[in-house]
Formats: sequence, C-alpha cells, structure tokens
Amino acid sequence: MSNVAPAVGADSRTVMGRSGFPLRGLMFLGLAAMVVVLDQLTKRLAEDRLRGQRSVPVLDDIVRLTYVENRGAAFGLLQDQTTFFVFVGILVIGVIAASYRYLPRSGFRLHLALGLQLGGAVGNLIDRIRTGYVVDFVDFGSRSNWWPVFNIADSAIVVGVALLALNALVPNPSEESARTEESARTGDARG
Repeated sequence: MSNVAPAVGADSRTVMGRSGFPLRGLMFLGLAAMVVVLDQLTKRLAEDRLRGQRSVPVLDDIVRLTYVENRGAAFGLLQDQTTFFVFVGILVIGVIAASYRYLPRSGFRLHLALGLQLGGAVGNLIDRIRTGYVVDFVDFGSRSNWWPVFNIADSAIVVGVALLALNALVPNPSEESARTEESARTGDARG
C-alpha cells in the first residue's frame, strides 16, 4: 500500500485511469460477455426449434427465422476452412484485447465498438470450435433480394465496425476536449 497522495489539483479521472480497471473496462468486458451470452442462447434456440423446418416468418416476408449451418465466411466464401477460421478468430480476439490497453480513457464509442466486436468474435469462435460451423438464423430481405442469413454475433461485429468508422470520421467532442486538456497538462508539467 502506498502512502503517496495524488498531487494537489490532480484530476480524479486520471488517477483512477492509471490505477486500475474503471468503468470503461467493465463496459468493454460486460458488453462483450452480454453479446456472447445472447448470441449463444439464440443459436441454441435456433438449433432446437428451427433445425429441419422451413423458414418461419416474423415480420411479413421481410424478416424470417431460417436455420443455416455456415461452414464458411460471409457470402459463402471459403467453405469448410474451420481451422483457418479458428486461427483468424483467435488472432482477432488477441488484437482487440491488446489494442484495448491503448484506448483513450474517455473513448466511450471506442470501448463500445471493441466490446461489440470482441463479443461477436468470441461467439462465432465458440461455434467453430464446438461444431465446426456457425449457426445463422436471421433471414432479411424481400422477394428475390435477400441478405445472407446472419446471427447476433455477426450483427455485433458489424455494428462495432460501424461505430469505429463513425469515431474515425466524427470525433466525439468530449474526447477531443479531454485530449486537448491532457496535452496541455503534460506540456505544462514539462515546461
């Protein structure tokens, strides 16, 4: 236990950010865990209730539940390459986990985006390791224009990527002011 007190005027966010695993870490891991649990529960339901059945309409003929065993990537690419997809999944999870350490403390959108992506990657990796394929069941489209069947993990990954793009294109004003404030503080300390 250290007897060192924070410097007079020190920002409590900075002290908390250096010392441990604050709210942002709980959001990142909690969101990832929630995506994994929801993804796995819905996939088990799809296996139990939809396997061997025709598509079940949910919203007219625009959204249906259709059981599919996806042995490839999006759009049916690289069929039956389970070992490759397990390797890529582990690599992606490692990159997300490693990059988390370098996120700005105030980067809410970044934590949200990476939490969604981590949860989605883990959810699909569990399927590939457990069965050799990913269970997809959400079928969306109209007439002859149908999107490839997908699942909760796929949705989380896509939303996470969209949030990363949004963050890159439209920086959050509170994050910009926090960066400017921290730069000024570190610049003042050196001078």
